[in-house]
Amino acid sequence: MVNYYADNTRQHLRVWLKLLKTSSNVEAMLRERLRRECGTTLPRFDVMAALDHHPDGLRMSQLSRFLKVSNGNTTGIVNRLVEDGMIERAQDSLDRRAQKVCLTPNGKKEFEHLAQLHAQWIDDIMTPLSTEHSATLISLLEKLTKFGVTQP
Repeated sequence: MVNYYADNTRQHLRVWLKLLKTSSNVEAMLRERLRRECGTTLPRFDVMAALDHHPDGLRMSQLSRFLKVSNGNTTGIVNRLVEDGMIERAQDSLDRRAQKVCLTPNGKKEFEHLAQLHAQWIDDIMTPLSTEHSATLISLLEKLTKFGVTQP
């Protein structure tokens, strides 16, 4: 049984809650800025980012797995991005029954603009951290990753 009053357990809980709160706050700030300044959403940005990382395109199931969301969530976003001319569907050359989606030239241009803004916003948010602080935080979080924390 976990002793909720042990010093290390209490400290670990505080770390977890601080990570969660900080992550949620940063995500909320990004969502608001994307909406207000760009007229888009974080899920749209995430789909475009995934496709930017996979220039040959992804099947819908691959895209959903990459984003860690359901196929239903992905389909709605993809449909709207297709309507807006940001992405296109094409038959998968390896499996004619499957379709791949990829960024259009307009989508690539729009994503480059959004990615530049996103990077600047993240930089602004992280301003309180020095280069050394950032390196230390990355190192500490990698310890959790190596321990298997990021695995589902």
